[in-house]
Amino acid sequence: MTDTSISKTERRKIEEVLVAQSASDGDGVRLKRVFGGGNLARFDPFLMLDEFGSNDPGDYIGGFPSHPHRGFETVTYMLEGHMEHRDHMGNVGQLMAGDVQWMKAGSGVIHSEMPKQVEGRMRGFQLWVNLPASEKMTPASNTELAAASIPQYEIDGIHVKAIAGGLTLNGVSVSGPIAGLATEPGYLDIAVGPAQALLVDVPEGHTALVYVYEGALQIGSDSYPIKAGSFARLSLTGELVIETDADTRLLVISGKPIGEPIVQRGPFVMNTADEIHQAIRDYTDGKLVAAQPSNASQSA
Repeated sequence: MTDTSISKTERRKIEEVLVAQSASDGDGVRLKRVFGGGNLARFDPFLMLDEFGSNDPGDYIGGFPSHPHRGFETVTYMLEGHMEHRDHMGNVGQLMAGDVQWMKAGSGVIHSEMPKQVEGRMRGFQLWVNLPASEKMTPASNTELAAASIPQYEIDGIHVKAIAGGLTLNGVSVSGPIAGLATEPGYLDIAVGPAQALLVDVPEGHTALVYVYEGALQIGSDSYPIKAGSFARLSLTGELVIETDADTRLLVISGKPIGEPIVQRGPFVMNTADEIHQAIRDYTDGKLVAAQPSNASQSA
């Protein structure tokens, strides 16, 4: 497959391909873990990506009862269904199809994410984004984005939803409402037909990740097919060139690496083991969120 309109400058290469693995989290929610766990530095600044999706209420009805976080951000993007978020700050949010919640745990948050449906399809993603050491102990906050507030673009027959950052796709600038963060995250949801070519200009040195959740594609000059349920981590330099083999939906996620030590234990992500132990003590002693303000929330 060749498209002569695509630039011939240096292209990002595939460094790693992963296949999402079946997993369970929360109160028995069945999901696909795209990445997360060991050797997190290679995804810096990202820590984890999950895809959840099922027509069977038994796979999601238990939801994610009250639990803590410290030291990073969570991004929940709903494709289908209805989830309710509640946190210790008094925020209550209804996440419907197309909505996004971008929550900074900072020094600590205790929240729940529970389904508000007893039948039908529930589908979406949750991404974890690390925070630099200088922001890990800042107050928690919550931003809710209604589907109607998320910019959408039609570019050469390609449909793009821009959740975060400012990137260029086929020469057209696209930008999302989440901006001004230290990790400079980009988060695009793209729907494209077969035999199409996309050129995404990701800043040099930024991590670039591609997750295919429907269809199939190829990246750069590599003929290796990336199929639905597969994820590619790319080299840090060059243009990101994507060519599709079928009707395809994909996430393009990018960000500026933090370059600091990463120590994770469950819902806590810090820079040292001592900081992790302190987070556990704070939660056990009821001090994780003790000094935080209420209702640190924004909606769009």
